[in-house]
Amino acid sequence: MTIVMIDGAYGEGGGQILRTALGLSLVTGTAFCIDNIRAGRAKPGLLRQHLTAVLAATEIAQAEVSGAVLGSRHVTFRPHQVRPGAYTFSVGTAGNTTLVLQTILPALLRATAPSTLTLEGGTHNPYAPPFDFLVQAFLPLLQRLGAKVEATLERPGFYPAGGGKCQVQITPGTTWSPLELRMRGAIQDMQARAVVANLPRHIAERELAVLGRKLSWQGDWLQVESLHASSGPGNIVTLTITSAHVTEVCTGFGERGVAAEAVAQQVVQAARRYLATDVAVGEHLADQLLVPLAVTGGGTFTTLPPSSHTTTNIYVIERFLGHVVTAVPHSKDIWELTVRP
Repeated sequence: MTIVMIDGAYGEGGGQILRTALGLSLVTGTAFCIDNIRAGRAKPGLLRQHLTAVLAATEIAQAEVSGAVLGSRHVTFRPHQVRPGAYTFSVGTAGNTTLVLQTILPALLRATAPSTLTLEGGTHNPYAPPFDFLVQAFLPLLQRLGAKVEATLERPGFYPAGGGKCQVQITPGTTWSPLELRMRGAIQDMQARAVVANLPRHIAERELAVLGRKLSWQGDWLQVESLHASSGPGNIVTLTITSAHVTEVCTGFGERGVAAEAVAQQVVQAARRYLATDVAVGEHLADQLLVPLAVTGGGTFTTLPPSSHTTTNIYVIERFLGHVVTAVPHSKDIWELTVRP
């Protein structure tokens, strides 16, 4: 049996390499071996959310796996046939549920029947795409490729308490269309939302005051939301830019010891960087799109200069599929990425 060898220390050296390898292994049926897992992190090896991703991939493909224990720096994974169905996966901490979904979604997009996933853990975590990004920016583009994926948040789970829960329904595609996103088109709507869970409302109000002042946004574009169903305290600011062809979501997370104004300023900087060019796809959405495009209809999009996550994803994709991703700079601020299915 062919086995792909992956260096977990390559590029950004985090969990992204493992998740992408698992996803592509499921789709292609190709075994892989990865060493130096999360070598670029302060605590190398599998953390709870990475282990959950491995176990989720193992379950849906009846895979043979070695090294699937906390702290492991080496995993060998041999998949069998992917089985669609109803699954529940619990991270058990504030580790992000969207990263577990990211791992197994490519295979379930191409499965022979629909699947329903119940995911428990973190839904709003500063180290991963939050649930809002998933629903507003990412999933609508999968529908344009040819699949239908719907996600419902049952309760939020903020870092570090976790305790969140969401459900995802996946209807695989039967025919695939390429995704063309060379221009974002005219901006149709802009909204900013500051959410506080079990925290004083004035934190959100201070964050929105910064956004309003720095971006010259109108009052009805700024919304405060207070949540009380969360397992622990939490704060997130989401800024959504809806254009004719794509939606961009910029986020900032409140942290202990970090002023609300500083959190808002991070979001302002991300929004200004996106709006300063005419790219269609933001930095984080770019690396999220690569694997789904590679295993479905392919496509082309313009984006900001590729992040280390994006270049790392390209490395892993090439290990499984060959040279299917081309990245060409149009200027120092605008790149065009093409993915051949």
